[in-house]
Amino acid sequence: MRQLWQGFEALHDVVYFTPAAQVAYAELGCRGWWMGYFASRAAAVGPVGPEVVTALFFNFAPRVVERALPDAWRLADRNAVLEARRRIAGAALRELLEVDAAELAHVLDATARMVTAAPRSGRALFAATAALPRPADPIDALWHDVTALREFRGDGHVAALVTAGLSGCAANRLMFALGLVPPNQRERRGWTEQEWEQALGDLLERGWLHADGTPTREGRAAREEIEDRTDRLCEVATAAVGFDDLQAVTRTVVRLAQQVSRSGLIPYPNPTGVPAA
Repeated sequence: MRQLWQGFEALHDVVYFTPAAQVAYAELGCRGWWMGYFASRAAAVGPVGPEVVTALFFNFAPRVVERALPDAWRLADRNAVLEARRRIAGAALRELLEVDAAELAHVLDATARMVTAAPRSGRALFAATAALPRPADPIDALWHDVTALREFRGDGHVAALVTAGLSGCAANRLMFALGLVPPNQRERRGWTEQEWEQALGDLLERGWLHADGTPTREGRAAREEIEDRTDRLCEVATAAVGFDDLQAVTRTVVRLAQQVSRSGLIPYPNPTGVPAA
């Protein structure tokens, strides 16, 4: 079922890469792309401070978050930010997707059941996102559902990384070694060169990387086990959909995600580390 979750990721990620994101939040008062990013993704939780967002997002250096929050809440209205986020995501998907109404309705029935069945306990970002009103428009509802489910998996992934004993910096360093993220991942996540080297040292000590920074067989296996554990933590959501329905929905979601990928809107590799569907 990992293909399904990768498909959800692609459909969700349009909100970060659509050109409209460059201006939408700035027009509301956010200063710069990163302030818009942190404010828009955290807005579901509420006008919380950088400590909470650093914990929820996990892989960003605290200093990067602190440059955006709490100032964003003084400069921009939270509800307006949420509405802008929904609007630009929906507009991007309408431009990219070709799907008939019946097929989309089938997907929405399944994603609604998954969102309802997925437990909120220990999944703070998912719980907050799922609690937002589901839009009536089918494309907007699709983005709402896949975003909630994307954060559901993300919350579980953070739990798997923490269980493995990884810091946010080390998790990024391992993804970099595996070639899953761009060469400038350190800078994009705000880690210093010293922190990056310390993360390298941690991974060397674990035997997950070679001295030249390339992954060992053990490192590749450890990363795959983290992904497998994350997938297992998602099974409670997919169990809400019957096997045949789930297979059909997965085929549709993957096809829609491939439309997004082929459009060139989302670059691969990108900072999320998720490959194209």
